[in-house]
Amino acid sequence: MNETHFLNRRSKLLDMMEEGLAIITSAPPQTRSNDTEYPYRQNSDFYYLCGFNEDNSVLVLIKTPNSSKTILFVEAHNAEHALWNGARMGIDGAREKFSVDEVHDIAQFGGMIKELLHEHINLYIDLYSDSSRLSEAKTAAQSLHSTRGVKRHIRSIRDVTYLIRTLRLIKSSEEIESIKKAIAITAEAHHSAMEKCRAGMREYQLQAEMNYIFLNNGASSEAYGAIVAGGNNANTLHYVDNRDELRDGDLVLIDAACEWELYASDITRTFPINGKFSDAQREVYNAVLDVQLRVIEAIRVGVKRDWLQNYSEELLCDALIELGILSGERKTLMEAKEHKKYAPHGIGHWMGLDVHDPCPYVDEEGESLAFMAGMVMTIEPGLYFRVDDESVPERYRGIGIRIEDNILVTEEGYENLSVMIAKSVEEIEGMCRR
Repeated sequence: MNETHFLNRRSKLLDMMEEGLAIITSAPPQTRSNDTEYPYRQNSDFYYLCGFNEDNSVLVLIKTPNSSKTILFVEAHNAEHALWNGARMGIDGAREKFSVDEVHDIAQFGGMIKELLHEHINLYIDLYSDSSRLSEAKTAAQSLHSTRGVKRHIRSIRDVTYLIRTLRLIKSSEEIESIKKAIAITAEAHHSAMEKCRAGMREYQLQAEMNYIFLNNGASSEAYGAIVAGGNNANTLHYVDNRDELRDGDLVLIDAACEWELYASDITRTFPINGKFSDAQREVYNAVLDVQLRVIEAIRVGVKRDWLQNYSEELLCDALIELGILSGERKTLMEAKEHKKYAPHGIGHWMGLDVHDPCPYVDEEGESLAFMAGMVMTIEPGLYFRVDDESVPERYRGIGIRIEDNILVTEEGYENLSVMIAKSVEEIEGMCRR
């Protein structure tokens, strides 16, 4: 993604702001244990605005009635750091690469930010961040506020993340291409898992196979902690142990995907460990698949997300009645939330720089957002019947099925970005036999 895209995003954010300044910080490194760290992952909001992938950096946007300015604070080159951890871009490198007005050493941030705060009345920050840089800025603002004779000082502190994440709702063509690349790699990984799965393997062996494909294709990492859940483990929604043996006759639910240039994919497929669905497994699988296909077909510009959620729950409730899990009128069952025991989670979520993109789901009046072209959302219905649940017919106990695709809203309706991944019973059985 070239610098023009980041410049345009910063311009849009400045247009949304009132007079004042915004401070957006990079993510800090995260300690794994003692003196070792997790692989670095940049703050998505910071990356969205400047594309800079180093820690200990700060972006400052300034808006006045007649002008605007962008300042980037970065770590200066340090020979010892370069020896141990690799060279930083440094001040000169950042000036050359980024279309910002000024680049300064992060060591100057404290002194410069106090001067900048002296000139403005509105401060935009992440209100819920524990960043030390933001704490430094708030302390400086409070100091100026209590100092006699200061004519201008910060009078309101506002949430910048709502503005940024509103922008992040609509993906550009370049962002969509990054998501498609992540999905293409993820598709290969899911197909490989279907081909190589055998009874007697361990769940982590399928995860390892997928991770190999992610990394071998240049993906930076998993987009989230993989779920590889054989048999009844699929009925634990966030099962991540991935240690058990895969047994003949069971299904395995795999919710796993990769990131490409920080953009996520998020795919779930459920398939038989021995390559052949039993009659009971096929019945439940096709019920879930039918719900997913019908929900996806309903997506178009102007449809509200809460309507889609309600529609999906109606379809899942009907499926539970058809399977003989529930009995009675759909309306009565839904009012009593009887269906939620077996279909407890939402139909999907926004996806982008974060696998669960933290973009708004409602507008400023609290009304559910209507779909607009450029939004990307997962659609992932599921039905879950625990092995010890005696309210479920015995033939269905222990079956847990979720099917998840990544959907782009278009002017014409939708595009299923993950349509290439085997999903019908026939496609999956064919892939498992390869």
